[in-house]
Amino acid sequence: MSSEVAARCDAKKLVRSPSGLRMVPEHRAFGSPFGLEEPQWVPDKECPRCMQCDAKFDFLTRKHHCRRCGKCFCDKCCGQKVALPRMCFVDPVRQCAACALVSRKEAEFFDKQLRVLLSGATFLVSFGNSTNSETMVCRLSSNQRYLLLDGASHHEIEVTHISAVQVLTEGFPAGGGAARATGMSLQFSAPGAEGVAQLKLTAGEDAHGSRKQATAWLAAMHKAAKLLYESRDQ
Repeated sequence: MSSEVAARCDAKKLVRSPSGLRMVPEHRAFGSPFGLEEPQWVPDKECPRCMQCDAKFDFLTRKHHCRRCGKCFCDKCCGQKVALPRMCFVDPVRQCAACALVSRKEAEFFDKQLRVLLSGATFLVSFGNSTNSETMVCRLSSNQRYLLLDGASHHEIEVTHISAVQVLTEGFPAGGGAARATGMSLQFSAPGAEGVAQLKLTAGEDAHGSRKQATAWLAAMHKAAKLLYESRDQ
């Protein structure tokens, strides 16, 4: 893909929806796989009462719609304004308590772990059942749609085609605690190929901090997979 075509694919525009301002891709097909569509609001005529506390709406008790779930609440039950990057909102938007909790939990991924995935890390990479491995830098593309692997060869895997992710671990620390992540196994469908393909990422051992970076990348990719599967279930 040429840089000019890539720039057009990554182009974004500012739009105003009933929920607020959003910075969305100019071409919907190039949206982030971690994104969520705006929900349909429950029609005003169908919610005479708050869907959380059952307070009756009147001149003093106004109704508000949660921007994440679209349900109708009173101000007390839907007064929090929380960032919602999965729907591309520019500013924090009104959400009910349950949705605000979920959005806050997701904030770490978008604020920290997504940056780790975009920066990339170095792994030993093997495809299928091959015993040969290649040192490659693995990173997420800027539009978040592809997993890029660069070494002596180059590979691109569409994130939405990843069907399974398994973190590989070894041993347990002497003092207890979680096992150490050493790599990751990915299953994915490749265009034009039958069945499911597989690749294995293994973090190398060195004294230059790349092992720590690789471990952080693995944790971030595991979180990304959870969000990806959640998006498919929406």
